[in-house]
Amino acid sequence: MARLENTLDQAKNDNGSISVSSANTLLKASVIALSVIAGASLVTVQAYAAQVTAPQLTTDNTSKPFPKAAAVLDKLHQAATRADWDTYFSLYLPEAVFIGTDATEHWSMSEFEGYARPTDGWQYTPKNRQFVSVTTQHNDRVLMFDELLDSASYGLSRGTGTLIKTENGWKIALYHLSFPIPNEIAKEITARIKSEK
Repeated sequence: MARLENTLDQAKNDNGSISVSSANTLLKASVIALSVIAGASLVTVQAYAAQVTAPQLTTDNTSKPFPKAAAVLDKLHQAATRADWDTYFSLYLPEAVFIGTDATEHWSMSEFEGYARPTDGWQYTPKNRQFVSVTTQHNDRVLMFDELLDSASYGLSRGTGTLIKTENGWKIALYHLSFPIPNEIAKEITARIKSEK
């Protein structure tokens, strides 16, 4: 137990936070310490702990390394412009979630379809997109993204979300549409939002 406490003290950064790599070290130390207390074989536990690895994060600020994933997002926006809802919703996982700009809009796919299909669509044009690739020890592929969008109705908007690589290509697991607020007018805008409640 003293070893675990020493590991915790060593893992803390100057500001008291713990990095991903340090958290991984703590996890291994915790598994070993608890198993020794329970009388488990230390050799067996160390072999298991060696398999526990933190996710490797690879960041890239363009869509070029992930053209197929970028194509899915481009296709999504094109389908929404045409109100081609069959194509649009085929790009999501069945259990995906769409979060809209209103605080009440946290929708399952069936809820989102109920909202979208009666409409004539919407147009958001991507201006800039960034990906963060996440690779685990099981070689799963997950892409997080954020993109700035231009809309005739709302001006500058932002889409953020997650793509999962499946047997049928990249699928959207989460999409969140929001309106970035310039810091200079943030208090004015948020005060207006408060007054609407």
